[in-house]
Amino acid sequence: MSKPDFSIAILGAGPVGCALALMLARHAADPADILLVRGAPPAGRAAPSAPGITPPPASVIAPIPAPATAPLAAPAVPALPARPRAAAPEADVRVLAMNHGSRVLLESLGAWPRGTASIHTIHVSQRGRLGRTLIRDTDFDVPQLGAVTAYAALHAALMRQVEQAGITVRALPGARLAAQDADGVTLADADGDSLRCGVAVQSDGAGADDIRREYGQHAVLATVRAALPRDGWAFERFTREGPLALLPHPAAPDTYAVVWCCAPERAQALAALDQAAFSTALLEAFGDRLGMLACLAPRHVFPLFLSARRALVHGRTVAVGNAAQTLHPVAGQGLNLGLRDAARLAQSLASWLGRPAGAPTEALAAYTRARRGDRWLTAGLTDLMPRAFATGLAPLEHAGGLALLGLDLLQPLRAPLARHLLQGLRA
Repeated sequence: MSKPDFSIAILGAGPVGCALALMLARHAADPADILLVRGAPPAGRAAPSAPGITPPPASVIAPIPAPATAPLAAPAVPALPARPRAAAPEADVRVLAMNHGSRVLLESLGAWPRGTASIHTIHVSQRGRLGRTLIRDTDFDVPQLGAVTAYAALHAALMRQVEQAGITVRALPGARLAAQDADGVTLADADGDSLRCGVAVQSDGAGADDIRREYGQHAVLATVRAALPRDGWAFERFTREGPLALLPHPAAPDTYAVVWCCAPERAQALAALDQAAFSTALLEAFGDRLGMLACLAPRHVFPLFLSARRALVHGRTVAVGNAAQTLHPVAGQGLNLGLRDAARLAQSLASWLGRPAGAPTEALAAYTRARRGDRWLTAGLTDLMPRAFATGLAPLEHAGGLALLGLDLLQPLRAPLARHLLQGLRA
């Protein structure tokens, strides 16, 4: 039996793939034995597409404003193409919501980016009904609940650490899992070249369709300037159309990223409004907590769905991040869950990396067992919340309002949910 070219190959050099490579490098005798592949294709079926609509990337929040009053760029816009997946990450204009646990992890890797917008308080409410709750960092003795960061800045910080660690990085357009046997996995690229690895990890793309739910919602992305900004406050407002989130934007203290979930027809109508009309519609739906809201750029739309694999491991291949599950963006859990996948996989494979000639069966089984609770609890919460508040049934809406009121008044009720959103279910 010939020695594989690499012990582990990670298909996808996004934030989850980069973080996984860094954590594995800590346990490898030679970090160069870990391959990080750029240009991997999506894993599983792509999201449904339509003119002007693109599948949702992980934890998309909104585009980053350009300096001064320049027009804003964005990841997906009706009548304009999204950034191609093969484009350089430094050209990616998305911003991402990171929770406290993800910040701690990235700081431990030396990869927390500069210029983030901190979240100290989360305001949760329901439109048209009583009841709201506040989640504060002081309730949990943490410096912040989370932060919003530019994708490009996060990726650059991770890649700097990858380069310093000596991890092998290769651009293999069209890289795919070609075959596997008892001794390893064969990867092939679009040019027909191939290589062998002991374990292959899929970290980019959409989760397979073992479990799939279409929400009948699209997300409208926008960036707005608030007349009365609240430092460090993020807002999640549930409406009959779907959740509406405003998060502090790293571009400026008075700027917010908007994710407005609603019916596809409504999303297209909102995207087609001029900036003044959209600002008026947003103010009506969100309220005057931040004063007047001025839209800074065209709107951008993507469809929402749940897509997840039942089994994370097949032989010597394993899925993490969006390749394992694609979630509704409510509460911004997608990338945070993916980073927890990566952390647990690195822990499970640590001992195997010391003797990669052996079979990784037990290590991968341990990963599957350890991730079961966190994956399904997080997927369940992000699946339930956008549907429960959008039924249009008054009894359920009142029950939701009472639940928010109870969470606000009783910290013991609020704490478990908040801690899960802060750091996930640890096993």
